[in-house]
Amino acid sequence: MRVLILGGDGYLGWPTAMYLSRQGHQVAVADNYFRRRAGMELNCEPLLAVPNLHQRAQLWKEISGRQIEVFIGDVTNYEFLAKVFRETGPEGVVHYAEQPSAPYSMMGREAALFTLTNNLVSTFNLIHAVAEFAPDCHIVKLGTMGVYGTPNIDIEEGYLEVEHKGRKHKFLYPKTPGSLYHLTKSQDGDMLYFYCRTWDIRVTDLNQGPVYGIVTEESGTDDRLASIFNYDDIFGTVLNRFVVQAVAGHPLTVYGEGGQTRGYLNIKDTLACVELALLHPASTGEYRVFNQFVETFSVNELADRVVVAGQELGLQVKINKIPNPRREAEEHYYNPAHSGLLSLGLTPHYLTAEVLTGMLAFVRRYRERICPDYILPRVKWQQ
Repeated sequence: MRVLILGGDGYLGWPTAMYLSRQGHQVAVADNYFRRRAGMELNCEPLLAVPNLHQRAQLWKEISGRQIEVFIGDVTNYEFLAKVFRETGPEGVVHYAEQPSAPYSMMGREAALFTLTNNLVSTFNLIHAVAEFAPDCHIVKLGTMGVYGTPNIDIEEGYLEVEHKGRKHKFLYPKTPGSLYHLTKSQDGDMLYFYCRTWDIRVTDLNQGPVYGIVTEESGTDDRLASIFNYDDIFGTVLNRFVVQAVAGHPLTVYGEGGQTRGYLNIKDTLACVELALLHPASTGEYRVFNQFVETFSVNELADRVVVAGQELGLQVKINKIPNPRREAEEHYYNPAHSGLLSLGLTPHYLTAEVLTGMLAFVRRYRERICPDYILPRVKWQQ
């Protein structure tokens, strides 16, 4: 399959590109280096110094014999995106090209405006590019479980059937996003759903939980192929942050009471889920939603697991509950469905002690690159 990955330089984008390439797909990637620039501007650069996208693609070709085509540009520029579509003729597009950080979106007006503009315009341009250049192309958009919030009822997979005054109707599941970033993910989902009904495009929205992990099968033993791994308070996901904090000897930063519960998955499962969605596309005019996670944990449970894994490596890991910079429920009901991807054949990777000790051991090799200034939260939800 000819696959175009928008946001192909990011934490998930580059590993997805290598994974799909290794599976035999013809892969092209586009990126504007936002994450790299933001890391420099905000002084929160990743743990590993990774080559640029052209260099990564060249290294991948030398190691695998497979080619990944690279386009550097901004997807919110329609002329650029149109050029990429004309040159690649994609049969599937993986849309990672959205600003991915809740804290970044809450930093202030300029970051909020960028998040709003980038995330909605990139999705809008993608819809028009598909309609103009590749009407049968399947869009796989990376959503987030965060669009649902923490309702006091079970979370269904995208849709909810409602009975009201003797009549029934199936609606998109109600959304209660907890940050501006999550709000844009709700809005782009509504926009895609609208154009599925109006223009008969086909879309799979992968509502993904927080991802953890560093190494994939494709990156192997060459760390230059590893993903952009952030551990800071803005771009780092919670378990990745905890692992680095444990290695650095910094108490784990549990926000508030630590009862916040979410669905998590290994980065390897993200790659498999994306390919499963591509190989089993949505029907024409269908807006399909999968809840993409493997296991649910509270923040406290994650912290406790890191403490135990750290002891296996001789690390004395402590936990420190700090004031929560976010506005969120710290104790709540959480029972989301996630059967769709399992039914397509996903074989999950679970958060075992071995997985955690492996992450800790990897990070320990780069301990001298850990910057303690990146650890404590700098962004508050309330002004």
